[in-house]
Amino acid sequence: MGKMIYADYNATAPMRPEAQRALLAALELGAANPSSVHRAGRAARAAVETARAQIGGAIGSRAADIVFTSGGTESLALAIQGAVLALAGKATLIVSAIEHEAAGKAAGHAGVPVETAYVGADGRVDLDDLGARLTGWDADRKGTPILVLMLANNETGILQPVAEAAALVRGAGGLTVCDAVQAFGKVQVNAALLGVDYIALSAHKIGGPQGVGALWHRAGAPLKALQYGGGQERGLRSGTENVAGIAGFGAAAEAAVRDLPTYAALAKPRDAMEARLKAEGGVVVIGEGSPRLAGTSNFARAGFRAETQVMALDLAGVCVSAGSACSSGKVKRSLVLMAMGADDAVAESAIRASFGWDTKPGDFERLADAWLEAARRTVLKETA
Repeated sequence: MGKMIYADYNATAPMRPEAQRALLAALELGAANPSSVHRAGRAARAAVETARAQIGGAIGSRAADIVFTSGGTESLALAIQGAVLALAGKATLIVSAIEHEAAGKAAGHAGVPVETAYVGADGRVDLDDLGARLTGWDADRKGTPILVLMLANNETGILQPVAEAAALVRGAGGLTVCDAVQAFGKVQVNAALLGVDYIALSAHKIGGPQGVGALWHRAGAPLKALQYGGGQERGLRSGTENVAGIAGFGAAAEAAVRDLPTYAALAKPRDAMEARLKAEGGVVVIGEGSPRLAGTSNFARAGFRAETQVMALDLAGVCVSAGSACSSGKVKRSLVLMAMGADDAVAESAIRASFGWDTKPGDFERLADAWLEAARRTVLKETA
């Protein structure tokens, strides 16, 4: 069967060697608590603060505005629910229709009204609708508007006009939470240029370890802790820090930003793969007319069910996903594609191939070979 082709980077990326070295070096510090004042504790604290500076530098922010968490899900919960808590519940959340479940469910449990920001067929948030909604916003009745909008969609790779949307929200006296988990390390993520108030990040999407993430928050933005304890992370996220994971995260962030041009170059072989699949397999490429992450391809062939494709490719040694891979292994119809207006046949047959820092030039061609072979065998059999 040959070497496995890993094309599921949007689910998790293989660990970068830089991250692995930093993680192991931190483990060699021994049983040191970064809150301890002795020499070993200070060494652990130095590792954490080095990583904080690396991540702050990667997004153009002060290190002091970075709070370490257990991952993107916790970062989003802290931003969304922590902001609502700081505003004493006087807020209305506006959540885009294509947000990750981590954002949608955090909003749903925040205890305030939740509205939907709709997207067009191009998969991008409708700025006209958002602007109209914010015009004349009744703050006395609805409180502060808080927009929740991702920078890059995890399923389609489509990039959102976050800076433009955040400007509209800011003009209405509101706040913006940006889920940059999929975008970070793949496109430029700059806190000042985005003009948002909170940015959620995750290590394992960029080649860092699993189980560690970060939240950037603008100085002065309302934010309260959701859990209490020893007061770590300036009281915003108590609990002993994951020193080794954080060290690996910092190294991965630095390496990913360095490699942004290499990631951008994936667009050319990705486009060639999609052109072949369209010509020979009759697929529909989701979002091909929109700005997308260079390493993400979402495509569908009506009648060729997503779960069948995933299994057939797995047998051929190719790893891909159907929709989001962050839902306990479930394969289900994509809510993102349905929000874009895709019909049932497309929504039920779309799969996602995602590539990254360790992708080899031939991986795209081999994925296309395996998919076309599976389609010839399976689709023809099903329609015979």
